[in-house]
Amino acid sequence: MKNLQLPGNPRYQPKSLQEIFGYDNLYRKAIEVEFAALQTLYDYKFISPEDFLSFTSELRTQIIEEITTTMVDKVEREVTKHDIRALVQLIQARLPEKLRRFVHVPLTSYDVIDTARVLQFKDAFELSLKPALNSLMVDFVKIILANKNQIQIGRTHGQHALPITVGFWLATVLNRLSENVQRLEEAKNNLRGKISGAVGAYNAQDGFGMECFEYNVLEKLGLKPAKISTQILPPENLTDFLYSCLLVSATLGQFGRDCRNLMRSEIGEVFESFDAHQVGSSTMAHKRNPINFENLEGMWLRNKSEFGKVMDTLISEHQRDLVGSCISRDFPIIVVNLQQQLDTLNRQKDGISFLQRLRFDKNNLELNFVMNSDYILAEPIYLALQLYGYAGDAHELVNRKLMKGAKENNISLFEQLRKEAEADEKLMVIFEKIPQEVCLMLSDASKYTGLAEEKAVAIAYHVNNKILKNF
Repeated sequence: MKNLQLPGNPRYQPKSLQEIFGYDNLYRKAIEVEFAALQTLYDYKFISPEDFLSFTSELRTQIIEEITTTMVDKVEREVTKHDIRALVQLIQARLPEKLRRFVHVPLTSYDVIDTARVLQFKDAFELSLKPALNSLMVDFVKIILANKNQIQIGRTHGQHALPITVGFWLATVLNRLSENVQRLEEAKNNLRGKISGAVGAYNAQDGFGMECFEYNVLEKLGLKPAKISTQILPPENLTDFLYSCLLVSATLGQFGRDCRNLMRSEIGEVFESFDAHQVGSSTMAHKRNPINFENLEGMWLRNKSEFGKVMDTLISEHQRDLVGSCISRDFPIIVVNLQQQLDTLNRQKDGISFLQRLRFDKNNLELNFVMNSDYILAEPIYLALQLYGYAGDAHELVNRKLMKGAKENNISLFEQLRKEAEADEKLMVIFEKIPQEVCLMLSDASKYTGLAEEKAVAIAYHVNNKILKNF
């Protein structure tokens, strides 16, 4: 039985990545690179047609399926003390004798390793991340439109600020998500391979008349070559891809932080679904913890730390050293953590995703909104005074005088303004200049949501009609 454990903590094992990064599958792409080189040697007539006939598609598939990382480890440990030479021996043992001498010609180890790694990340995007991201964005569009005009108090610095809608808040997350997804796809498209030899100068290919050998090998693998390389690929393209994964992970971490705070007992605007046999505490039976939202943020923190390893490999000694070799084996952890976040939000129950099962408590949303609704209109009141003729500092008037009076009299800021105007002839002149429709807004906080609903709808439609159709 194959060992399919993914890199990183064994607790986090997204099944959709096991075919790509499962431990015993790690050399599958490396074998594909070796086979593409073998095919190209045939194209260049180094291998005769008679000998190449035995290299059937069935044999290739069998070898790719049969050779495991565990097997490579054993040969490396007991015989070669070198991973790629161990792989070469395992491939040779399964090929017809006349083909064996052509395996790994004219390659160097990192022609195989770096190119295979790029192929793994491309597959991880196409086969796992992309469909999960697509499903997630579709669900975000749905819940934004369903809550486009649900009033919510906006918060800055943890304090009540100005009115927004739930749909607007969710649209700020979806916008970041969709833009980072586009960055990720672009970075995936810019991934490159290399078949340039031990120092990157094509010494063997030039010496033996193999013009354009790299291009032909990589074309078979669906890759373009780097413009120039050492023994290893320039690190920037893969770094861009992993950084884009990090940005997507951060967006999901932001959503997790938002939701776990809105789940606080004293706020209670958002609730995770709670399964029939789920418990929130080993001792406090009343608890309903934001475990999934905490996991979203925690995975982002893990990825932030993992990306430090990527940055550590941005330099190497001359044409290449071994310092970055063990570090780069951990790079897939970033994708594993991101997929874990996506799986958390996409997890299905009765055909409905976790994201769609979120509950927004309308009663608490309204209660929190009206808690300070008498005072949160300080901004438009000061702006109205300033715009319609108040000569002094209207902000100071609202901050020092109207707020104090409103709280002492237990009335709204607008009512306090009217009260002050009745006692101040100059202020009354300005008060009467304020248009009736503006006065209605100044007396009802629910009418001061700005373009929250419109922006929510615009982002939802943009993602649905532009991003998703081209993704």
